[in-house]
Amino acid sequence: MARSTDISPLSKVLARADAVADGAKSPDTIATGFPSLDRMLGGGLRRGDLVVLGGDVGSGKSALALAVAIRVAQQGLRASFLSGEMSADRLHERALAIEGRVRVDDLRQGVTSDSARASVGAAAVKLRDTFPQLDVLPPRGCAGLAERVAGAALDLVVVDSLQWLASGAREDEEELADAVRRLKSLAIEQHVAILTTAQLTHLAARDDRRPRLDDFGAKGAVKHHADVVLALFREDMYDRRREIEGATELLVRKNRNGGTGYVDLYFYAQWMRFEDMLDPDR
Repeated sequence: MARSTDISPLSKVLARADAVADGAKSPDTIATGFPSLDRMLGGGLRRGDLVVLGGDVGSGKSALALAVAIRVAQQGLRASFLSGEMSADRLHERALAIEGRVRVDDLRQGVTSDSARASVGAAAVKLRDTFPQLDVLPPRGCAGLAERVAGAALDLVVVDSLQWLASGAREDEEELADAVRRLKSLAIEQHVAILTTAQLTHLAARDDRRPRLDDFGAKGAVKHHADVVLALFREDMYDRRREIEGATELLVRKNRNGGTGYVDLYFYAQWMRFEDMLDPDR
């Protein structure tokens, strides 16, 4: 009787682990481009995972999520950033500001200096062939998103934000919980990493404003169904007396496949740009 040539799922896992040990990149792993975060997450995001990034209003959630999409695209992977709050033109404008290290207002008003113009031009050239898809969120909530993602062969989908996926007129907890569950199912079905931002609006009412898992609400759906939960905390939003401008904690509140903790980022508010404090951009 001939022996089957099929490779068992366990053998595939072992072969993949051996290949990674020999220096190959894991096919399921998508580096965020922020080295400290990637180390904490075992190399980065994973296909099939749902990642939720939460923070207070104005903390920079959209800017950080867009930066991840840009850095993923720069690796030659396919990333899509879908916004409920900004048009495609605004998203392109912000991406150029982030990468060119210029103010969005300066871009819009055309008052950039010669050095800023050169920086933006260099950023545009750099991004020309490695740019994420930037667009508005499709209508009909999660159903419209599923239609957009199906068959698109994407590696990363960024949704900005979870609240915009609520299907009804009221963004109640049950609608948000349903959106979380559907995003997780979509990530598995399409073998894509999904990163969604989430608004946390009640942090200022307490002494320690660092977001906790329970702050994500949605009837506990984020706590239970997300694979990774990240939370942004910028103390300078609440205390401007201390010399802490730009210092940011990115807290890993849940990591289904590893440990939790935090990484230090720096936020350049004038450019809407985050950088890794331990491994800054060159």
